[in-house]
Amino acid sequence: MRKNKIIIYQLLPRLFGNNATGNKQNGTIEENGCGKFNDISDIVLQKIKESGYTHIWYIGVLAHASTTDYTRFGIPAEYPEIVKGKAGSPYAVRDYYDVDPDLSTNILQRFQEFEDLIHRTHKMGLKVIIDNVPNHVARNYQSVSKPEVISDLGENDDSSIAFSPQNNFYYLPGNELEIQFSPERMAKVTYKEFPAKATGNDCFTHRPTQYDWYETVKLNYGVDYMNGKASHFDPVPDTWIKMKDILLFWAGKEIDGFRCDMAEMVPLDFWRWAVPQVKTKYPDIIFIAEIYNPGVYRDFLRDGIFDYLYDKVGLYDVLRDVACGYRPSSDITFALNMVGDIQHKMLNFLENHDEQRLASDYFMKSGEQGKAAMIVTCCVNRNPVMVYAGQEFGEKGMDEEGFSGRNGRTTIFDYWSVDTLRRWNNHGKWNDQLLTKKEVDLRDFYNRLIRLCNEEKALSEGLFYDLMSANYENRDFDSTRLFAFLRGTKQSLLLVVTNFDKEIQEFTVNIPAQAFSFFNITDNGEGILTPLLQKNGTELLYSLEYPFRIKLDACSGEIYRISF
Repeated sequence: MRKNKIIIYQLLPRLFGNNATGNKQNGTIEENGCGKFNDISDIVLQKIKESGYTHIWYIGVLAHASTTDYTRFGIPAEYPEIVKGKAGSPYAVRDYYDVDPDLSTNILQRFQEFEDLIHRTHKMGLKVIIDNVPNHVARNYQSVSKPEVISDLGENDDSSIAFSPQNNFYYLPGNELEIQFSPERMAKVTYKEFPAKATGNDCFTHRPTQYDWYETVKLNYGVDYMNGKASHFDPVPDTWIKMKDILLFWAGKEIDGFRCDMAEMVPLDFWRWAVPQVKTKYPDIIFIAEIYNPGVYRDFLRDGIFDYLYDKVGLYDVLRDVACGYRPSSDITFALNMVGDIQHKMLNFLENHDEQRLASDYFMKSGEQGKAAMIVTCCVNRNPVMVYAGQEFGEKGMDEEGFSGRNGRTTIFDYWSVDTLRRWNNHGKWNDQLLTKKEVDLRDFYNRLIRLCNEEKALSEGLFYDLMSANYENRDFDSTRLFAFLRGTKQSLLLVVTNFDKEIQEFTVNIPAQAFSFFNITDNGEGILTPLLQKNGTELLYSLEYPFRIKLDACSGEIYRISF
């Protein structure tokens, strides 16, 4: 059976479908507008499917703290001083059993609108991923949508003690919360928390700073941080049971996967206990861990607990440095070797909601200059790849939206309309009329590359063979700016070459005889190299005896099918 390579399109509905053009700094939802579930129509889902994606990761689905008043709908009011931005962080969840009202057209029908989106997505042949946020919740968490038989987080806690394995939160008895804001901002604080709870980024003080995750509180999974991180997992902590029930609740909504936020900040023992219970009932569901500690990668993958892990501190960081000229391209080999046998379990990306945009002034300054890095990201193995909405158009992320300053990232905290997405959306027409030729060309490059990942079995299922060591002594190959490798099976072999230099490179590539043995290919004397990425690429003659020359534009690459 053919195995598809997972290609994820990540989008924040609040931004994705927003056609408003006001974009007032620190604007309210009335001033700046907000995308809705219903804006993600059959037309746009068809466009995403046609572009080659297999999954959509909808972020910001879970109800999270914001400054918008929904009290008339029975939703508790929030305190602006403990909300980041007007729209709030999607990772400061205020109700695990609700969807965010900002994203609905009819607030009272908000859950139905999300379920309709799931059904539209599935009807188009795409799968749905949503966030699971297990480590922390909004400071003022209060579920109004949970099943009546379930007690709320913290409802039965003994807040007079700092730690109990049956408490849902950690407490700082005798201390009131004092977030270290400026004096002017402190004067406006009305939120009271006594005793103070530990803050989400493992900050065990009643005086978190503005640089801490002050809008969240840490969940207690039975680890006593104040006493050497002693574990108390027997009997099963109450938080484990509550969080397992939440996973099962959302899995029951026919979603296809969870991206688990900061998974390594939650005890691995919990995941070992909870995930098998979910997978027993929903065997096809996938779990992706946001994780940044390579030392525990294999622990999180063992026994199929997590299906995939973020490859941020490995391939992403190295590719970023190589693309910017800070490191030689040969370092990519070392990044791949670091994860070795589990490389196919790593989720590759060049953008997401946390990272700076490729086209931002802080990264590559244009989307076109990220092509080489994107080819490596997509083609280096059969593992999943993710693209963040707007990346394919060269979105710069250089707006100064409000809470999110001009930092090269697209805000997740503010109500805003993203320039490239708004013009592509074009009031629901979803066409190219308002896009520049440069943006259309970049989008077409992404579409072709992503579709190739599943059109070519060599990319979706094939083995990887690094050609760098065979070319270190090749004087006609710059191993500091070029990167080359093979992907393939016995039936299909591809040569992938990329140029990270800011200038055109013309070079030869040595393919050693043992490379063909690796793929069990014996008929390898002469052949043709057919370009698959460039629309008008030139075929090359291949021979073991005579080197073939390749010419690549700056910051670009090509995928050649080798036919003998």
